[in-house]
Amino acid sequence: MDSPEAEASTHSERREDTAPSTSNTSGQGEDGPKPKKASFKRTTGKPANAKAKKHKKARVSRPAQLGYTVHQGEDMLLVISSSTSQYDGSAWTLPKKGSKRRKLAKVKLKANQIKKKKTVRVKPKPANNPVAKEKEDTHLFMLQNTTDHRWGQSLPEEVLISIFQMVVVQDGAVPFLCRAGRVCRLWNAAASSPVLWRKVTVGHCWIAPGKTQLPKTEKNIKDTVNWLAQNRFSQLRDFSLCHWTKNVTYAVEVVSQFCPQLHSLKLSYCTGLTATAFHSLGLHSRSLQSIDLQYSEFQVEGLLEYLENNGIQIKQILFTHGLKNDRLLTAITKGNCPNLELLEVNTKLDSKGCELPICIQALQMACPKLKTFRMLNVRPLHKMMRNAADSKLGFPLLEELCIATTSYSFMTDKDLWDILFGSTRLRVLDLRGCSRITSFGLATLPCLELECLFWGQYFNSNVTLSSPKKGLHMVTQKWSRTLQQLDIANQLFTEEDLEIAMSHLAQVTEADTLRSLNLSGTRITPPALRPVIGQMTALSYLNLSSCRYLPRGMKRIYRGQEDIRLLLDKLE
Repeated sequence: MDSPEAEASTHSERREDTAPSTSNTSGQGEDGPKPKKASFKRTTGKPANAKAKKHKKARVSRPAQLGYTVHQGEDMLLVISSSTSQYDGSAWTLPKKGSKRRKLAKVKLKANQIKKKKTVRVKPKPANNPVAKEKEDTHLFMLQNTTDHRWGQSLPEEVLISIFQMVVVQDGAVPFLCRAGRVCRLWNAAASSPVLWRKVTVGHCWIAPGKTQLPKTEKNIKDTVNWLAQNRFSQLRDFSLCHWTKNVTYAVEVVSQFCPQLHSLKLSYCTGLTATAFHSLGLHSRSLQSIDLQYSEFQVEGLLEYLENNGIQIKQILFTHGLKNDRLLTAITKGNCPNLELLEVNTKLDSKGCELPICIQALQMACPKLKTFRMLNVRPLHKMMRNAADSKLGFPLLEELCIATTSYSFMTDKDLWDILFGSTRLRVLDLRGCSRITSFGLATLPCLELECLFWGQYFNSNVTLSSPKKGLHMVTQKWSRTLQQLDIANQLFTEEDLEIAMSHLAQVTEADTLRSLNLSGTRITPPALRPVIGQMTALSYLNLSSCRYLPRGMKRIYRGQEDIRLLLDKLE
């Protein structure tokens, strides 16, 4: 065996032999970097364990490793923030070792949990005891069905039609049914039901008002009207066009041809209706009974010809006052519409000087079945018949008479009597603006069950110049049992007369019918108001605005029975 000294000498010789070879071959072979590190360590002359210590000190001394950066803010303050995690947590905490690994582990764990949850929801494992977990399964089934959009396909078609019917009554058939029919086959079948298309109003469906129609747009409009008339309007009864400036004649012709049950035709703010449309109505629309042409332009000659040939079937006519349109009233008084029940002639509120000559006696003889007669903002000028006997029946079936105006009226008690001397069934009487009508004239009318009396004075310059009126107590005494609405706004009755009139309304005990009372601008006082409010429990509308004899806090409009009860507490 060799001695330890001999072994030490051999080791030293080997080191001396390998050192030159590694220095000469550095960077030439595949194992070049390893000998280079060994030679570098020898040149330093430090022990082998100094490698780890030096590496740790270098990590601590480098500021970039700590994850901090120093910035200078706008207020000249130094701000220390984390450059590695500037969106996570606070910027003033040191990042812990292994934080990135922990975050990655958490993200993977959440992803695995989500995957497991999804797999469990989509493919639930079969329960060992299905009888015990029946409730849980049904609950899970209900949760899954809440996001199922096919619930509408399982509804009976009759139920869906009933739902659509409620929407149509509130919002109209167009465009709701057109849009609902594009949802699915079941909705299309329900929206195609002719029961839903009995009343149709078509407005601005393609272009805005005042815009020009391109040829392609006009063709689409005609094709759509034609398709609706052939596929949806088989049971159409009421048809309306609003704000149409073109294609009005075409729409009326198509509707008249394909809608044999058409009862009512209404054109509002439309232009361009020609005589050919009325001719088509006469040929095809044998059930037409109502024609409404208010605020629309049409050929009067075409309508006159239609009334001469088919006026016997017309029961309602509504048109706007004009130089040419007044010829319609002359044709009606000649007897072209013997079955007429409603006649309305109106004009715009800002129109002035709208005087319409009319022979009441001729109208009574030509239209004995008239039930509603309205002349809105039109001042009738009575004409007498020549070489003819006076009408002795009047309007025996008349239920509503409206001669309201916003300016002034020449209507007197005698004129009112000539119209209503035979109208015992009158329910509604509107005389707003008729300042020459007196309480004595109203008290002599033959109607005994009047329900609505509108006698207020609005926008009338003659109100301030007229003298105080008397006799209101005769009106309230006559119709105290039947009156539901009473409007005497701006009528200059005295305080005593108003108090007596209100007392007659309060004395009625068997019938509590009064629901609306307008005393705006009158001389009503708290003592006169107290009994009628306390007795009339059905009163839900009370207008006391601009009443000079009431305290300032009471001069307003009261809506609802509770609001009126609060007023009664103040009066007491």
